[in-house]
Amino acid sequence: MRSRAAAARRSTWAAALACALVLGAAAFGARADEPAGVQWSALNGQQQQLLKQFEGQWSQLPPERQAALAKGSARWLSMSPAQRAESKQRFERWRALPPEQRDQMRDRWRRFNSLPPDQQAHIRENFQKFHQLTPEQRQRLRDRWKSMTPEQRQHLRERAHEPHTH
Repeated sequence: MRSRAAAARRSTWAAALACALVLGAAAFGARADEPAGVQWSALNGQQQQLLKQFEGQWSQLPPERQAALAKGSARWLSMSPAQRAESKQRFERWRALPPEQRDQMRDRWRRFNSLPPDQQAHIRENFQKFHQLTPEQRQRLRDRWKSMTPEQRQHLRERAHEPHTH
């Protein structure tokens, strides 16, 4: 009787171990920081229509590309016609930039995304303030920046990262 109970425990333990190994291998293969892929059938009809050029190769796209296309198409479909027109203009300006300038912008975007949320919010706030200025005021700020020494610019950058009160 003891041997049957022991055999049952070993069998249960072996099954649990096998299950853990299978689950562990699956988890190891799909890293947590990688977005999950999106099935073509999970896209709604409007998204499929918008992304129809990718339909034939959708299953071969990397999961992160599928996720980005699905997210981008959902965002596009939620935009007003005016927002879409503005987005198209920004995209055309982007495409007209030299590759090295686009690379610089991508690098700045990566650095921005690596900042803590409070610093990102501070930068967004300053960006909004800058765009609320008149074109003449913005140009004066640009000219002032250009006339600064590297040390003065660095000092201004450091001041910009200090906590501020409203």
